[in-house]
Amino acid sequence: MTSAERANRLFLVLAAFFVSNALLAEFIGVKIFALEDTLGVAPFEWNLFGQNGSLNFTAGTLVWPIVFVMTDVINEFFGKRGVRFISWLAVALISYGFVFAYLAISLAPASWWVGVAADQGVPDYQAAFAAVFGQGLWTIGGSLVAFLIGQLVDVSVFHRIRRATGERMVWLRATGSTAVSQLFDSLIVLWIAFVLGPQQWPTSLWLAVASMNYGYKMACAIALIPLIYLVRRLITLWLGPGQAAELRAAAARG
Repeated sequence: MTSAERANRLFLVLAAFFVSNALLAEFIGVKIFALEDTLGVAPFEWNLFGQNGSLNFTAGTLVWPIVFVMTDVINEFFGKRGVRFISWLAVALISYGFVFAYLAISLAPASWWVGVAADQGVPDYQAAFAAVFGQGLWTIGGSLVAFLIGQLVDVSVFHRIRRATGERMVWLRATGSTAVSQLFDSLIVLWIAFVLGPQQWPTSLWLAVASMNYGYKMACAIALIPLIYLVRRLITLWLGPGQAAELRAAAARG
């Protein structure tokens, strides 16, 4: 296998994994889970901006940290063009997925299927299907806009830090770019979905929930720093030190 083929296969795998996780996060994000109950610990009551509550997050937060790692790895080896390409590709495929989800909801259900899970506590399968896959357009729009802006901010900050530090401090450019991009993401998605949207949250609630979501994302980003180094090492082993260095140098040049 030639070095070019190795690089192409690497980008294909990273892009596929990135898009799969982004798409998965959007669809499972409809579920809100209680972190304390999941861990079996006492509820943590936060109080911010005059609002209070417990640690409730969307299930999408399970896989978004993996998206952060993939973004940083692709940034490292394929640069701005690589990240921008997969970001636009992810937005297009997520939109494609939601179009077909809405088409599936609109299909007339088989009469026997509607009540097939009644003994499992789901008296109307069609209603359940529509509730799970039929996320509101404000939520979909907010998540897509926030995701795209966050990715574009991430790639810009990543390379600013890289120019300042060179090949040193991988952890700093990875965590620093995530810190800035996810601040935008956390604020934008909730603002579009719940402030501009029909629920019309007050500013205090928007800021409080966004702050808690941002804190959770940053905790995950810091915890995953070792994974970034591990993936970077595995890629170097796959490509070979020489080609890995060439790709990183080309990525740094933009």
